[in-house]
Amino acid sequence: MDASCLCGSLSWQIEGPAGWMSHCHCSICRKTHGAAFASYVAAPAAGFRLSGSEHGVRFESSPGCFRHFCGRCGSVVPGEVTEGRVFVPAGNFDADPGVRPRAHIFAASKAAWYEIPDALPRFEAW
Repeated sequence: MDASCLCGSLSWQIEGPAGWMSHCHCSICRKTHGAAFASYVAAPAAGFRLSGSEHGVRFESSPGCFRHFCGRCGSVVPGEVTEGRVFVPAGNFDADPGVRPRAHIFAASKAAWYEIPDALPRFEAW
């Protein structure tokens, strides 16, 4: 599966099946994405390839936690590999990633103006 930032300076591929997709309602994801929540897909790090990393910028949003984005267009892009997985923003895929959201995480931090409309499981935190 192929994905990229808005300007195409950063692109990435995932080989193998995509894993868990969730909607994150934490305040940091909401601010990073400028939306009610951010959707991410967990993918195996072994099949992840990133091109154009020289255009990537990272920001330490909280101690030890970095948010990654394209330095040219500002698009949110995948971050570091954690425990053999990489979390990929779902909106950047060029085609259907083949998975669907399975949960809402950090639902206790959701935007006050947004009501979660579906019956997916909701987790107060991670």
